[in-house]
Amino acid sequence: MSSKNMIWTALFLVAGCNWGVTVTRAFCVTPTTPLRKAFTTDRRLEYQVGLSSRISRVERHRSWSASSSSSKSVTLHQGREDEAEPSLTQETKKPISPASEFGTPLPESASNFNKAAVGIIKNAVFDILFAGDSLDRSYARFYALETIARMPYFSYLSVLHLYETLGKWRRAEYMKIHFAESWNELHHLLIMEELGGNARFQDRFVAQHVAFGYYWFVVAAYLFNPILAYNLNEAVEEHAFETYENFVEQYGDTLEQLEAPQVAKDYYSEGDLYMFDAMHSHQTSSSSCESDLRRRPKCETLRDVFCNIRDDEAEHVRTMAISKKTDSDLLDSGDDLCEIIDDDITSETAVLDIVPNGSNATTMHEVVS
Repeated sequence: MSSKNMIWTALFLVAGCNWGVTVTRAFCVTPTTPLRKAFTTDRRLEYQVGLSSRISRVERHRSWSASSSSSKSVTLHQGREDEAEPSLTQETKKPISPASEFGTPLPESASNFNKAAVGIIKNAVFDILFAGDSLDRSYARFYALETIARMPYFSYLSVLHLYETLGKWRRAEYMKIHFAESWNELHHLLIMEELGGNARFQDRFVAQHVAFGYYWFVVAAYLFNPILAYNLNEAVEEHAFETYENFVEQYGDTLEQLEAPQVAKDYYSEGDLYMFDAMHSHQTSSSSCESDLRRRPKCETLRDVFCNIRDDEAEHVRTMAISKKTDSDLLDSGDDLCEIIDDDITSETAVLDIVPNGSNATTMHEVVS
C-alpha cells in the first residue's frame, strides 16, 4: 500500500471513530449534548406553537375535575402541569438566533474597520475597474455589485445547513429569510443582465472571481462569529444603498423616460410576491400582518426599478442590523413584529423608513446605539 493510500485510510478511520463517539454520546450517554439539544429545542418550539390549544384543553380538564368525585388526584396532576408550564414557556421565549447561539459582540473598533475596509475596496477596485459616467458602465458596475452581493446569503445558508446536518443547531426560518434575500439579489442581477451589464468578458471575469473568493471568506467569518459576518454585510449593503441613491439622483430624468424591464415587473408587482414579502424583516414573522403594512412599490419606469433596488438594499441593512443583535430574535412570534420601530433597532449607521402602499419615499438616518 502506498503512503498516500495509508494516509487516506488513517484519515477515514479517525473520522469514523469520531463520528461514532459523537453519535453514541448524543443518543446514549447524556441528553445535554448538542445533538440532543437541537431536537429538544425543536420540541420546545412545537410546544410554543401549540401552547394556546393545550391551555384550552387544560382549562376544560379543570372544569371536568371540579365536578368529579375524584377531584383531589386530578387537581394534584393539574398543579404539576401549572408549575411546569411557566418555566418551559419562559425558556422558549429566550432568543434563538445564530447571533445569540454562536456570536460574540463586536467592539466598535471592529465595526469601524469593516466599514473602512469596504470603502477602501470600493474606491480602489470598483471605482477604477468600472470607471465611466455612461449608463452602460453603470449597468456593468451594478452587475458586478449584485453578483458579489449574493454571496453572503449563500454563505449563511451553507453554514446553517452544516449546523443542522451536524445536529448543532436548527432554525429553518432563518434559512428561509436568507434565501429570500438571495432571491432578491438574484432579481437585481437579472435586471442588470437584461440591461446589458454583463456584456463585457472582463466585467464578468472580475465579478465572478471576486464573488468566489468572497463566498469562502464569509463562510469562514460566519463560522468564526456570525455577528462579524452580519456586520460586514451591513456595511456592504449601506454602500450599495448609497451607490443606487447617487445613481438615481444623477440619472433620474433619463431613467424616467425608459420602461421597466419585464423581469422587474414580474418580481415587484405582477408575479408571485411570496419571496419578495419573505425578505422583509418587519413582516416575515407573522402571517397575520395586515396587507397595508406590506411593501408594494410601483414598477413602471426604469427609475422606479432603481428606486426599488435602492429600497431593497436598505431593507437588507435593516435585516442585518437586527440579525447581529444577541438580545432579540428576528423571528419572534410576537404580534408587534408586524411593524418594527426604528428606535428599537441597534445600528451604528442607518436603517430604512418604509412608506407603505408602493411609495418610493425612503430615508436613511442616524440611529444612536
